Amino acid sequence: MIFIAVKWTIKPEYADRWPELSKEFTEATRSEPGNIFFEWSKSLEEENTYQLVEAFQDDAGGDHVNSDHFKKFVAEAPDYVASTPKIVSVQGVDGNGWGEMGEVQPR
Repeated sequence: MIFIAVKWTIKPEYADRWPELSKEFTEATRSEPGNIFFEWSKSLEEENTYQLVEAFQDDAGGDHVNSDHFKKFVAEAPDYVASTPKIVSVQGVDGNGWGEMGEVQPR
């Protein structure tokens, strides 16, 4: 599995609209055959910052970055970001998606 986390700091005037601005890209990516998950979260500590956590099957990363929706999104994103997004990308991660955390169980 390819695991990717990206931190996006959005210009203040677009931050509240970021879910809407990224919706087309998000939906298209989620429908890719090799996509395992693609999830946005808003930071609780960093203003105007969103985290994107995504995973793909090992052989699907190239298809993702070569897709029309990816190319369109990265062409438009510079208009909305306040700084270059920060990324962690790891290939060859064991597993096929989210697993349960053994240390915490509901009571």
